[in-house]
Formats: sequence, C-alpha cells, structure tokens
Amino acid sequence: MDFLRPASWEEALAAKAEHPTAVPIAGGTDVMVEINFDHRRPEYLLDLTRVDDLYAWEVGEESVRLGASVPYTRIMENLRAELPGLALASHTVASPQIRNRGGVGGNLGTASPAGDAHPALLAAGAEVEAESVRGTRRIPIDAFYTGVKRNALAPDELIRAVHIKKADGPQQYSKVGTRNAMVIAVCAFGLALHPQSRTVRTGIGSAAPTPVRAKNAEDFLNAALEEGGFWDNGKIIAPSVAKQFADLCAAACSPIDDVRGTASYRRHAVGVMARRTLTWTWESYRGPRRTAKGAA
Repeated sequence: MDFLRPASWEEALAAKAEHPTAVPIAGGTDVMVEINFDHRRPEYLLDLTRVDDLYAWEVGEESVRLGASVPYTRIMENLRAELPGLALASHTVASPQIRNRGGVGGNLGTASPAGDAHPALLAAGAEVEAESVRGTRRIPIDAFYTGVKRNALAPDELIRAVHIKKADGPQQYSKVGTRNAMVIAVCAFGLALHPQSRTVRTGIGSAAPTPVRAKNAEDFLNAALEEGGFWDNGKIIAPSVAKQFADLCAAACSPIDDVRGTASYRRHAVGVMARRTLTWTWESYRGPRRTAKGAA
C-alpha cells in the first residue's frame, strides 16, 4: 500500500487524477476500521490532513460552506445556531476522540447508510462540493447516494466542502443504538422545518440500502400544514396527522435484519422517532407564536 501525502489541495487533486483508485483519508475513523479488519486493502491511501482548506468553514448570508474535514466537535461548538440538526447528529458520533478527528466528508465518502451525518444533511437539503482537475461541481444531497456504500463522485473527484442552508426553523435528530456511546446506529431520523418555503424535510439512516428521505410523508405533512393554515396559526398538530406522518416515514424504510436489529424493529423505531421529532420541532416552532399572542 502506497501512502500519498499532498501538501495542498492542488497537489491532492493532481494525485487523485494520477491515481483514481486512491482512497482519501483525513480523520481515518471510517477508513482505518475497514483496513484494520481487512475489509479493504487499497493500493493507495491519499492523506489529506495537511490540506488546511478542508478544516475551514464560512458562514454566509444564507448558507454555511463546511470544509470536508471540519471535525464534529467544531460543528457542535461553533455552528449549533446555523446547523442545529447537524450539531445534534454530531453529538451522537462515537466518542470525544473520534468527534475531534472525524468530519462530514468522511461520512459522505464512505456513504454508509449508518453514517450519523446523513439524515441531518438530507433534512437540511445540503449540496456536496466535489472537485477534480477538470473543475468543480455541486451535487444535491438527494442525488449523492447511489447504492450501498456508493456515491456520485467520479473516480478523480474529491469532496472539498458541503454547502448547507442556515436553519430558518427548528431541526431535530434522533438515533437508536444498542448503547449510548461508541455505537453504530440501529436507525436514525432527522427532521427540519423550513418555514420560509413552508416545507418539511426528513432524513432516514440505517434503515435502507442508502440514506433516504420519506418523501410521501413529507408531501402528506406539507399538505396538511398548508391546508390547516398551521404555518400561520401555529396550532397543535392533531395526533392523527402525526400518526399518519409517522406511518409514512416507517413505510419509506426498506431495512434488513442484522446483529443490531430486525427489519420490523427498525421500521417501528423510525415511526416512533418521526412522531417524536415532529412533536419536538413543532413545539419549538409554536413557542414564539404563543408568546407573541400572549403579549398581544
């Protein structure tokens, strides 16, 4: 196994162009596990730890440009207001040591359906900034996952950053695991309210071959909120609506039985998380409206 260690982003792109099979490594929290268990033996490892640009983030007027290697700890500490769903997901990642090393780019590159960041990125409507010596493109998160541990990157492309719209409403993230730390998700669920566009987006992890959205559930809830004028009146969502939303989220799953849980349990758990996160986010959305009405 050859070890490539570029000192700049330009050198990294050149190395990837020359060796398209090279596996990028930054935090190493995914790649090294596969190598240590002999599940993967790449011909080249492309070390990106010296590329400073990957560890930077920019908060713009409407969105955050998050470098691929920004550690989860930095997201938790510095971007909680702008990216609340991703910050909550970051809290659930493994241990403090791994949160200090791992970043969203690694989750995206590995494209495992159990990656903790995926549901939050789907719910937020992120875009992946991919680059090669041929140029740069932005891949919508909905088009990024192409199969089990496969993504839309070309062989010569690297992930440089992720563009995520700043939250304009409450976001939530929930994860089921066999214990409370250092665990791969049995299943996970992300939910984001987008009051500006009057839409709701979801993200489901570890309950299908790829991370997925519950689009039928979103369409149902978007219609129910619009028809009832909920975005304006801030009324409580009826239990029947929350249950139907939860059932549709569970139906969006296509899980498997494995050592962490059965398919039926995963469907059930996703439904429970969907109902709970909807309740939490909607209560957060209603809060200022109740206060304003009381003051009036």
